[in-house]
Amino acid sequence: MTVLNETHNPQLRSWVASANTEGCDFPIQNLPFAVFRVPGNPHLFHVGVAIGDQMVDLTAAHASGVFNDAGPLAQAAAQACCAPTLNLFMALGSAAWSALRLALSSALREGAPQQTALQVCLVPQANAEFAVPAHIGDYTDFYTSVHHATNIGKLLRPDNPLLPNYKWIPIGYHGRSSSIGISGQQVRRPLSQVMRPGATEPVLAPSARLDYELEVGIFIGPGNTLGSPVPMAQAEQHVFGMCLFNDWSARDVQGWEYQPLGPFLSKNFASTLSPWVVTMEALAPYRQAWTRDVVDPQPLAYLDSPELRQSGAIGIELEVFIQSDAMRNKGMPEHRLSHSNFRDAYWSVSQMVAHHTVNGCNLRPGDLLGSGTQSGPTEGEAGSMMELSKGGKQSMTLPSGEARTFLEDGDTVIFRGACTAPGAARIGFGEVRGTLLPAHPQP
Repeated sequence: MTVLNETHNPQLRSWVASANTEGCDFPIQNLPFAVFRVPGNPHLFHVGVAIGDQMVDLTAAHASGVFNDAGPLAQAAAQACCAPTLNLFMALGSAAWSALRLALSSALREGAPQQTALQVCLVPQANAEFAVPAHIGDYTDFYTSVHHATNIGKLLRPDNPLLPNYKWIPIGYHGRSSSIGISGQQVRRPLSQVMRPGATEPVLAPSARLDYELEVGIFIGPGNTLGSPVPMAQAEQHVFGMCLFNDWSARDVQGWEYQPLGPFLSKNFASTLSPWVVTMEALAPYRQAWTRDVVDPQPLAYLDSPELRQSGAIGIELEVFIQSDAMRNKGMPEHRLSHSNFRDAYWSVSQMVAHHTVNGCNLRPGDLLGSGTQSGPTEGEAGSMMELSKGGKQSMTLPSGEARTFLEDGDTVIFRGACTAPGAARIGFGEVRGTLLPAHPQP
C-alpha cells in the first residue's frame, strides 16, 4: 500500500491561487491526470495534470525544461507523458509515477523557482476538450457492493436475494471497451429485444427502463505476463489510479438476455468516464481498514493479506444528481438522488486484481476495471434507479414536479466524488455527466 510522503502535507499551498480555495477538487495534494486538447489544435491531444481550475500541459512542461533537475525517473515519466494517451506513463510503474508527482508538487508550491517557466504551461480546464485518458484494450465490470447485490436480488429473487457464490468470489464480466466515452457523452436510448410483462414473445423496442450505475473505474498500470497470477501483496502495484464511472444499463433488456451468460446489449451501448484519474498515491491518506463480518465466509488465502486488513478500503464519497430537460429549461439546478461511499465495497481493488489474474489472465496498461454499482447500507445510498424505485414500483418526484422511476429522454445524470479525512486535505474526482437522447428509429 502507498505510504504518506511530503506530497500529502495538508499545509502545502500552490502559487496557482484557485488550488487553495476551500472545497476545490484539485488542490496541490491531488494532481490527477487527464488527456485533453484545445481549440486551434483539434487533432493534438496532450496529457494534463489538474491544479485548481487550471492544468499543466505536460508536453509543454517537459519542453520547457522544468523537470531537468528532477532526476532520471521523473524525466522518463515526463517524457512518457508527451503522448496522446496515458498508456506509456501507466506502464512505467509506481516509482516513476511517484517521482513525477513529487516533481510537479515541488514546482507548483508557493515560492517554487519553476513558477515562471511552468506558468506558461497552464491551460484553463474550461477551455479544454477531454478524451478517454487511455487506450482501453479490455474492460471488466465487477459487482463489489453487497448492498447493491442484495437490493437487486430482493427485486428479482425475493426468497433468495444473494446467490451463494457472492461472498466467496469477486463476480465480474467482460464488457465492451469501444463504447466507453468521456464526461459529456450523449447516450442514445438503446434498441434491443425486450419481453414485456405478460407477453409470450419478445419485441424489438427502445428500452423503457434505462438506468445509471454509480461506479468507480480502476485503471491498470503495469500488466502481468500471460499465465502469471498477481498475488495480493503486489496487486496494487499494478493499479495506476481511479476515476468516476457511469455504466448505463437497460434493465428491461438485461432482464430478458442475462441468463445464462450475463449482460450483453443491456450494457454495451455506452459507459461514461470522468476525465480525471486520481492516482493511488494521492489516495493514500484516505485508506481505511478493510473488514469482513465474522459471520461471513472469510476470503480464501489468495484474496487475503495483512495489508488488505489494515488499509484495503478507500473512503471515496460518491453522489448522484439528475437534471431533467424541463429543469434545465427553467434554470433549475441538478437534484441529488443519492450518496454512498466506496469504503462499503465488499471486495477491494486489490482483490479484484488478484482474482482477475489468478487463472493466468494477463492485464495490460490502460485496462479498465469497473467496481460495479456502489450502494450503501441505507435507502438513500442506492447507486441505481432500479434500487431507488424498487424496480419501477415507487416513483421519485423531482423539484420540477416530474416523476421518475427510470430515466427519461433529455435527463442528464451527474456523478461527483471526493475524499476527506482528519488531518488531510480534501481531494476531488471532478464529475462525470451524460445526457440521454431519444432512440434512433427502428430498422
